[in-house]
Amino acid sequence: MIAETKPLAEITQDAIRILFREIGVVNTVRFINQYTTGYGNYTEERRELFADETLDDLIAEIKQRRERGKSDPRQTAETE
Repeated sequence: MIAETKPLAEITQDAIRILFREIGVVNTVRFINQYTTGYGNYTEERRELFADETLDDLIAEIKQRRERGKSDPRQTAETE
């Protein structure tokens, strides 16, 4: 069996149509978003963000937040 070679754009359109039909628009968008590239330079941003902190500092902060979360179940990252 010889498969027809289609242009990549046509394959993409066919695949999206099939996904829409089988799993719906919302889930298709969620699926496709997994494969989109982000922006920025995470390595550089991480260095700037944590420049004055050691690994021990970060671990201690994580433990503190977990303990606060246990004592107050309403405590979330959004409320801090």
